[in-house]
Amino acid sequence: MAWEYLPHDFPPAKTVYDYYAKWEKDGTTARIHDLLRSRVREALGRDAQPSAAVLDAQSVKRLAM
Repeated sequence: MAWEYLPHDFPPAKTVYDYYAKWEKDGTTARIHDLLRSRVREALGRDAQPSAAVLDAQSVKRLAM
């Protein structure tokens, strides 16, 4: 993300990035993502946790590297 393009009413880009880096390191962003995914799935009438995943050939090649 280009931090300098944040909306004008946000704190300075360095401050926003510092929070992001801290949250990424301690797992906060992953927890937020997982919570939002669960809520969207439940709102669609699905189980909160996915029961399967799909990997295409390109993904498998990248994971093997």
